[in-house]
Amino acid sequence: MIISDRMAEALKNGSMVRKMFEEGIRLKAEHGKGNVFDYSLGNPDLPPPESFINGLRDAVTGGEVSGVHGYMPNGGWPEVREAVAAYLTETNPGIKVPFAAEHAVMTVGAAGGMNCVFKAILDPGDEVIALAPYFMEYRFYVDNHGGLLKVAETDDRFRPVPDKVLAAVTPRTRAVIINTPNNPTGAVYTASELKSLGDALDEASKRLARPVLLVSDEPYRKIVFGGCAAPSVFEAYSHSIVVTSFSKDLSIPGERIGYAAINPAMEGAGELSGALVLANRILGSVNAPSLMQRVVKGILKDSAELGIYEGRSKILADALTDLGYELVRPQGTFYLFPKSPLEDDLAFTETLRRELILAVPGIGFARPGYFRLSLCLDGDMIVKSLTAFAKALARAKA
Repeated sequence: MIISDRMAEALKNGSMVRKMFEEGIRLKAEHGKGNVFDYSLGNPDLPPPESFINGLRDAVTGGEVSGVHGYMPNGGWPEVREAVAAYLTETNPGIKVPFAAEHAVMTVGAAGGMNCVFKAILDPGDEVIALAPYFMEYRFYVDNHGGLLKVAETDDRFRPVPDKVLAAVTPRTRAVIINTPNNPTGAVYTASELKSLGDALDEASKRLARPVLLVSDEPYRKIVFGGCAAPSVFEAYSHSIVVTSFSKDLSIPGERIGYAAINPAMEGAGELSGALVLANRILGSVNAPSLMQRVVKGILKDSAELGIYEGRSKILADALTDLGYELVRPQGTFYLFPKSPLEDDLAFTETLRRELILAVPGIGFARPGYFRLSLCLDGDMIVKSLTAFAKALARAKA
């Protein structure tokens, strides 16, 4: 075999999201785009805000363009890092130490940021704990750098359980990953839940005589419903890192722009910053895209019309509940995570597929018995799909 055993195993257990997305392409070609209900991929369908379009135009044609396309410091353009630091200081009023440019490293999306973090902190055999259900790519990101992903379960409403996290800690634990607002459940952790988790990690850090980092993956931070807010992990735990991207809130996933931010109150923040900058270079991504850095610098507070997702979520959650599906209503993101009417969620997503609905089984997020629906399709298609959801439920109960 020409490829490695590890890659062969990864191919066999590859992303179910992508598999369903590719199946959607095939079904649309066979049945027509308007007859296939593709709830598979979290691929934002909203247009980016006008400020993004204007900023992109200015970055390409406006002012001094000499050097725009050249090499830059590996952490990103200094003025962009400074702008991100100022934004983080403003939006985290409870922190005791303000952010400086060195605390923000511009990355190739959140995925690039996560890989930089794990490259910086992991030795072979070190462990990272994820809270299930979790975004399945975390396992690959950790494995990329010789680490092992361990799992701590959330409760039946997808809330963190600090005691379960503590029970998963071993002498090799280096970090815990959280994702709030959460993919796939839409759960938004409260300030008290984050504080309890931070207290648990303080206890674990004392036990191990070294800090256990809390890595918060936050690309959905601005997509929250009903006046809900996503509290700051920086205010809950000093040894925290936020990794994020502009893919979801600006609706620009193909531009691959994000950043990793280190809590300025963290002991060793400068050392970690240097490691992240080096990792940004040696992983091969080298730098976050230059033009995108310059565009987002001026629109850090802006977003697409994110309220549309809340409307879609309510329409589908109400309709599925009326049909007889069970679900915990999301507080944010653009996902629903209903309970599967069949114990075998793979079998039920196949039932949905026969009705031309593309969904991702919960087993792909380490929580079997559920399925994920991405609301990146317009409201008319959601309403049109309800008959197919009813038929699938009737099949499952027959």
